[in-house]
Amino acid sequence: MNPLKVENVVKQYGDKTAVNGISFEVSEGEIYGLLGANGAGKTTTMRMVLGLIYPDEGTILYNGKGYSNDQLSNLGYLPEERGLYPKVRISDQLIYLGQLRGMSKKDAEQSLKKWLDRFEVPEYYNKKIEELSKGNQQKIGFIASVIHSPKIVILDEAFSGLDPVNVELLKSTVKELRDAGSSILFSTHRMEHVEELCRNITILHRSNVVLKGNLKDIKKQFPKERVLLNTPKEVTGLERINGVTNVIRHEYGYEIGIANEAAGADILRHALTQTDITRFEIKEPTLNEIFIKTVGGDSHE
Repeated sequence: MNPLKVENVVKQYGDKTAVNGISFEVSEGEIYGLLGANGAGKTTTMRMVLGLIYPDEGTILYNGKGYSNDQLSNLGYLPEERGLYPKVRISDQLIYLGQLRGMSKKDAEQSLKKWLDRFEVPEYYNKKIEELSKGNQQKIGFIASVIHSPKIVILDEAFSGLDPVNVELLKSTVKELRDAGSSILFSTHRMEHVEELCRNITILHRSNVVLKGNLKDIKKQFPKERVLLNTPKEVTGLERINGVTNVIRHEYGYEIGIANEAAGADILRHALTQTDITRFEIKEPTLNEIFIKTVGGDSHE
C-alpha cells in the first residue's frame, strides 16, 4: 500500500473544471513530479491532497485511509507563496507550528535546532524573518514544512529564489528525506530538477493528464533528435549528410539535429575522416523538450 494515492479526482468551480480525473500514487521513499504550466491544475491538486479543499469526485487516500485530523500530522507543505510572519521570531513561529502538528514544545525546539544546524544557520533561532535574505527565508519555510517529521511532503517550487549553492543544499536535503522514507510530491517549472530527483511524473495541461508514468519509459517514447560532437578541429560537410536537419557550431564542437537515429552512425564516420573525436553522443530528449512537445504552444507562463 502506497502512502499517497490519488484516484480519478475531479474538481470543478462552477462550469470550469480545474482538475479532470487525475490519478497517481507516491510510494514510500519516492519523489513524484507533478508538472504543468500555470493554470494547469497543479495547485488545485496539491490543495486537495492537503485537505484544504475537497474533490467533487474521486478519492485521496493516505496509507489507505481517507483525510482526517489524524492524517494532518503526517503532512508537510512548502507553498510557492511564503506565509511566515516577517516580524515574529523564527523560533516562536516554528515551535508553535510544530505544536499545531502534535509535537511537544520541547520536541519542536529540538527539531528546529537540528534543522538550523543542518543548514548551518543556528544563529537564526532568535532572528525575525524580515531580517533574512529571500534565500534564507526559503530555508526557514522549508524547515517549517518538515519540523514535525511528516511522512508525506508537498513541495511547490521549493528551490525558487535560491542561489546555486543553496539549491544544491536543499536538493541534498530533499534526497535525505526521500532516503529516510518520506513520500514527496514535487512541483516545479525547472525540468532539470525533475530529471534529477523524480522517478515518476504526471504532466497536466488544461486540467487534464496528458502524460504520466516512469520518466525513463516516457523518454523512450520520444525520438532522439540531437547529436553532440566534440572535436579539436573543424568538420566540414555535416549538413550534407542524409538525415541531418541542422548544424550548430559551438566552442566545443557541434550540436547536430537529426531526423532519425540512423543518421548518427553516418555523422560519426564522416567526422572520423577529418579529425579526432573527444565526445560523440546521440542525446535522448530532455524533459523540457518533452514538456513543450506535449503541451504545445500553450506552455507559456
